[in-house]
Amino acid sequence: MENKPFIFGVATSGDNFTDREKETERLLLNFRHGVNTVLISPRRWGKTSLVQKVCHLAQSDELKVVYFDAFSCRSDRDFYDAFASAILKQTSSKLDEWLENAKLILSRISPKISLGPDPLTDFSLSLEVNPKSDDIDEILQLPEKIAQRKGCNIVVCIDEFQQIAEFRDSKTFQKRLRSVWQLQKSVSYCLFGSKKHLMNELFERKSLPFYKFGDVIYLQKIDIADWIDYICSRFESTGKQISKDLAGKICQRVENHSSYVQQLAWLVWIHTDKIAAEQDLEAAYRDIIDQNSPLFEKQTESLTTYQMNFLRAVIDGVHGEFTTQNILQKYRLGSSANVSIVKRALIKKELIEIEKRQVIIPDPVMKEWLKRELTLMSLLEK
Repeated sequence: MENKPFIFGVATSGDNFTDREKETERLLLNFRHGVNTVLISPRRWGKTSLVQKVCHLAQSDELKVVYFDAFSCRSDRDFYDAFASAILKQTSSKLDEWLENAKLILSRISPKISLGPDPLTDFSLSLEVNPKSDDIDEILQLPEKIAQRKGCNIVVCIDEFQQIAEFRDSKTFQKRLRSVWQLQKSVSYCLFGSKKHLMNELFERKSLPFYKFGDVIYLQKIDIADWIDYICSRFESTGKQISKDLAGKICQRVENHSSYVQQLAWLVWIHTDKIAAEQDLEAAYRDIIDQNSPLFEKQTESLTTYQMNFLRAVIDGVHGEFTTQNILQKYRLGSSANVSIVKRALIKKELIEIEKRQVIIPDPVMKEWLKRELTLMSLLEK
């Protein structure tokens, strides 16, 4: 199978990883110096790709890097099982080593271990402990104890960390994690996730335990100049050509959104025979909207009339002052109190974000799709 010139929808690596030199350097320094890190950005901006790249660069005999995804964790019990499994699995090179670690370090818990076809990497751990018991601290201390035994440092990277905000009695759970982790000398943590509003709440609210937990990095968009060089080089590597001007237009159409730049560039590449032209970009742009339409329909099908009216206002260029009488009446938003309720609901659904006190639609392709759908609805209403 030939390698695709553009990768989207999954974490990228190697030649498909674009720029992020400053973020890579900063994150690598944090890993090597034991600085806790919180990485925040909208979804599909390349957080996972960045962390996985730095994990690869940082891994050594002196620094062990553990990576696990908390997306499937629905309770604190799930989290403890996934946490312990990842630590044991990724800090041991031999089956008997992680079995010994499990036996010695989790001696009071007696974990149940199920082996798969490849016992070194394919196993699951069930701790079956009472989440309220003191034994939980023994699980959370697992990386510190292994680091001390091995004479190394450990970085624990947890993707989709915002899932813990959905746990029952989440604040108590957060307090427990923070109280143990902040005292560890040989272990640091890199916490990141795809739901920006929840990550912001976890780490920016003074009343929550993870406030000021570490170095907070807000991932920015990749500069258009870097994207242009990348797109042109990927076309050239496959025997096709695209001008810098047209490569720039690809970026502008999707507002430098990492995943969409890759997807739109791929679609332009498909439409291109030898040299990419404007009509290839137009055809590709129609394709990207069509391909994502089913997802957008699903995301908006349950929205209330007030919520759709609010989105219509944003599409029309209203980014603040939604509670003025003129805006309330023009877009039929109800009362000022209702606007606050609608805004919170749309933020939770990740359909809008607040950026510099302005309401925006962070998904550039959804924004174009909404514009077309709302225009069509207006025509039908007349």
